[in-house]
Amino acid sequence: MEMINALGRRKKAVARVYLNPGKGTITVNGRPVEEFFPLDTQRFQLEKPFKLTDTHGKFDVKLNLTGGGTTGQVEAARLAIARALVKLDPEHKPTLKAEKLMTRDSRMVERKKFGQPKARKKFQFSKR
Repeated sequence: MEMINALGRRKKAVARVYLNPGKGTITVNGRPVEEFFPLDTQRFQLEKPFKLTDTHGKFDVKLNLTGGGTTGQVEAARLAIARALVKLDPEHKPTLKAEKLMTRDSRMVERKKFGQPKARKKFQFSKR
């Protein structure tokens, strides 16, 4: 079996994932996942697709993350892993789709408008 790759995006974050059969090690930008994502909740989100499809510990994961913050990067990586697992075995798709892991979250940050301090906030209005 050869390497499987997939792409995931969330906000400004882009995740490229490469799956190889192995022992279950996860490296993010050349660093161990514990060093890159110190919070347990973030690592739980990353491993969720593997746990749902009973493939936890069967693949070595290499992640390349660019842009965005940590939450966007985790969610982009989660989508990329789910897409790679579906490429590997299309039977995984219904279980991942039921947990909403196959959906690309298209919400982006609204741009700031001129004449306002933020995207929707307005300067205080004075009648007199």
